[in-house]
Amino acid sequence: MHSRGLAERPAYGDNQAARPVGPPRVPAVQAGGIRDCHINVDGIRTHYLEAGTGDPIVLLHSGEFGGRAELSWEYVMPVLAESYRVIAPDWLGYGGTAKIHDFGGKRARMMSHMRRTLEVLAIENAHLVGNSMGATYLAKMAANPGLSLQARSITLISGGGFAPDNAARRATLEYDCTREAMVRLLQALFADPVWWTDDSYVDRRQAAATEPGAWEALAVARFRSPLEPPRSEFGQPDDTRYEAIGSPTLFIVGANDLLRQPGYADRPARQISGARVATVPDSGHCPNIERAPEVCALLLDFFKSAG
Repeated sequence: MHSRGLAERPAYGDNQAARPVGPPRVPAVQAGGIRDCHINVDGIRTHYLEAGTGDPIVLLHSGEFGGRAELSWEYVMPVLAESYRVIAPDWLGYGGTAKIHDFGGKRARMMSHMRRTLEVLAIENAHLVGNSMGATYLAKMAANPGLSLQARSITLISGGGFAPDNAARRATLEYDCTREAMVRLLQALFADPVWWTDDSYVDRRQAAATEPGAWEALAVARFRSPLEPPRSEFGQPDDTRYEAIGSPTLFIVGANDLLRQPGYADRPARQISGARVATVPDSGHCPNIERAPEVCALLLDFFKSAG
């Protein structure tokens, strides 16, 4: 699964002094141990990654153009899989899951499909982790009694709370399949320039976002009936009922997140009994990619405390 020239990249923890001089490169992905799987969920071909054994962890990826489980969690899965069974599904319309959009209720269909995916995989009482869209939808699922989501713990990475409609957000939404637009998208997601100056990483992201059906499945959300008033899901009040979340909850915040406002996690965290907020320095919207070792340490510590 982790191909396309990753082997030559320096891994997290490598001796930087021993590296040959050259253009900065993103860290290598630890090869091996991740299984590439498909299942049928109510007639929908659904893709997920799996690794390790033990108590289950479910990782829910972000929602940018080209977003998928592999790109969100490739640095995290090998570490967590040393102690847990880790499952990372692709959301409906993303990655290897069917490119389906529900015009009558995109968000509701995506969440119900994810809930059914976990049921088909017989995953119960798992540690649930989401990034960005995955975190926001996870919070809404956990706060909705109708979805019967059983969670040993919940971790929201750069998700939940108020999501402003700002210039960085528009850079992620206005991707037009050009490489220049992908660079702008990555600049909105990350703090370290290596993530948009490493040509091989940009190319890999570009390939994911332009494979058949990938752009259409996300861009279709822009369509609006002439009978409906213009509206974006961003810049709107956050109506999630956080007080209904009964599981131990951790918010992980990137200190340099351009897609969120400073302190955005404090308000929802106060609404959840015992919730904690941890800030990852030198990180943008995806610390699970950009600062994976720090995020893995936070997750493993939180899972132990949650029981």
